[in-house]
Amino acid sequence: MKKLSMEELNRLSVEDYKEIEKNPIALVLDNVRSLNNVGSAFRTSDAFLVKKIFLCGITGKPPHREIQKTALGATESVDWEHHENTLDAIKLLKKEGYEICVLEQASHSTPLNEFVPKPGKPYAFVFGNEVFGVEEDVVLAADQVLEIPQFGTKHSLNISVSIGITLWDMVSKTYGVK
Repeated sequence: MKKLSMEELNRLSVEDYKEIEKNPIALVLDNVRSLNNVGSAFRTSDAFLVKKIFLCGITGKPPHREIQKTALGATESVDWEHHENTLDAIKLLKKEGYEICVLEQASHSTPLNEFVPKPGKPYAFVFGNEVFGVEEDVVLAADQVLEIPQFGTKHSLNISVSIGITLWDMVSKTYGVK
């Protein structure tokens, strides 16, 4: 057993990445403060072939040095757009047929491990501010609320960790892991 070289990993070029079919998944970042978290969202979205990221409200936008630090070039491969208001992005995604899934601790939330996505259906996953979470009006506009079960003393995970867990769960349930 040995660590694989960059050549052995056989990764796509940015040009090839832009041309291949993406998973019908969008991320919505609702007023995310940390530019490092934004960069991580880009990098994780690249890994799971996310179609687009919607950066909303105060969420930082590329190009920015702090985003690039964690994105490691993924801002060049993953499509994104900015909306001043998260609800505007939600309305647009609903019009395009996306099911809106907010990741939040809320009454009547579904544990992520019990979430059964429909293959081929487009899903948009909304992640909120590091301190305040997803805005209440966005939660109310969602089709469903998903929650990652936790068992320790802390009430939440870092947004970048939550994005990774959610995308892995979604892709492994719907598209298989190659």
